[in-house]
Amino acid sequence: MTIEDIDILINMYKNEMFSIEQFMKRMVNFFQDNPKLKKEPLPAVHSVKYRLKDPSHLSEKITRKIEEGTNDISVDNFFDRVTDLAGIRILHLYSDQLQEIHNEIIEQVKIGELALYENPIAYNWDIDAQQFLQNLGLEIKVKPSYYTSVHYVVMPKENSKIKCEIQVRTLFEEVWGEIDHSINYPNPCESISCREQIKVLAQLSATGLRLSNNIIRSKKES
Repeated sequence: MTIEDIDILINMYKNEMFSIEQFMKRMVNFFQDNPKLKKEPLPAVHSVKYRLKDPSHLSEKITRKIEEGTNDISVDNFFDRVTDLAGIRILHLYSDQLQEIHNEIIEQVKIGELALYENPIAYNWDIDAQQFLQNLGLEIKVKPSYYTSVHYVVMPKENSKIKCEIQVRTLFEEVWGEIDHSINYPNPCESISCREQIKVLAQLSATGLRLSNNIIRSKKES
């Protein structure tokens, strides 16, 4: 793939940026304003982050994949290979809230307001959490990095080129993810000490989440 080929892909993205952004904003509003997800005292959605991929960052990503020999993006499959041009991150406090968020997404799919591009994937290394995720019908994948998050790729309708990636994670997972991203992106950290400590932080995050879950469930049972 040449520089000219990459420029063609970037221009394809720029031509669709407005439509992609409008769909992203629609999804942001859905999560922020949905009364089912705002119930007190602990709303299912704690906060929402979102971003539209910067064209220059996209160009760098494609170039990096070419250099790594892992690029399979072409004009014909661009919008099917790059599904995170729009990204939303839904943050919540404890695990049971994921079910509420998941149910709202799936309900939108069932009534035809959204379409899933692929089956939702739960990236999670914690065996104790995997059964809960499987009960929601989520496919489990484990990353050696200890990354944890649930990913959905949604479209406004079937076979649309417009897609938005939704990541759902707890605040504990967000802290770990932000630190990991800062040291391992775009290039993995070479420090053995950092790599080992980021795994310890992942374990501490999982422990904190487990404790939070128990606190909330104990409160409900009292």
